Amino acid sequence: RRWQPRVWALFEDPYSSRAARYVAFASLFFILISITTFCLETHEGFIHISNKTVTQASPIPGAPPENITNVEVETEPFLTYVEGVCVVWFTFEFLMRITFCPDKVEFLKSSLNIIDCVAILPFYLEVGLSGLSSKAAKDVLGFLRVVRFVRILRIFKLTRHFVGLRVLGHTLRASTNEFLLLIIFLALGVLIFATMIYYAERIGADPDDILGSNHTYFKNIPIGFWWAVVTMTTLGYGDMYPKTWSGMLVGALCALAGVLTIAMPVPVIVNNFGMYYSLAMAKQKLPKKKNKHIPRPPQPGSPNYCKPDPP
Repeated sequence: RRWQPRVWALFEDPYSSRAARYVAFASLFFILISITTFCLETHEGFIHISNKTVTQASPIPGAPPENITNVEVETEPFLTYVEGVCVVWFTFEFLMRITFCPDKVEFLKSSLNIIDCVAILPFYLEVGLSGLSSKAAKDVLGFLRVVRFVRILRIFKLTRHFVGLRVLGHTLRASTNEFLLLIIFLALGVLIFATMIYYAERIGADPDDILGSNHTYFKNIPIGFWWAVVTMTTLGYGDMYPKTWSGMLVGALCALAGVLTIAMPVPVIVNNFGMYYSLAMAKQKLPKKKNKHIPRPPQPGSPNYCKPDPP
């Protein structure tokens, strides 16, 4: 019992002790290694063909059979071993935290702890099913390889070790109304300017070209949604652009409206970030200065001690 708070602080609070900082550094190291391994597994230099089969089948009943090539690929075993070491550390860390957690219900409700569990389980399932040769096992393995992307969610574990990331999370939650307002304004702008660019590009078009496929990229309004989003966010891929003077005028108005729309909620979000950052910095400095700012009251026997009057 008396060790529970110490072990919990060791894995939960990097600022509680020097040993906790070492544990935090180790966790940070394995997080970065795991993410690096995840990225390298998609590089063609670390992928090789493990099995290649050619079968004949008819795509349409009655048609002549065609050769269908089935290729199975696997990543470099070295990367799998590295990922295994990282998963062992994450498993140990997760078990220690859930064992010594003072409130296990709140622990299981935490989104970061759910991410930890979801990122760990696919590796063990994949290892357990890798030796099976049944079709169902292969289908499950294929699904697990697809859901490997959940490993990238481990980047959110960094919020335990960096105050700035926690401040950013609090800022995003506190600015929910501003983000919703921004999304509503952008949605209205996208709908309006996508409709305007569609009809603006029809001005002066060839009457015989009903779809406008010969002189414009905007063949319908849904295609204009993509252009409006890219233009209002000032991204500007350049894959679609107006070709008529009326379309260029609409494009200029769309860009200006996007700048004004995005700029409106930014001051509120920045103000929330500054407020939470100041609170976080004050909270970090408070334990070091609490003895200076909260003087002890005079004790009996001291020259400043005054005996209270009897009632």
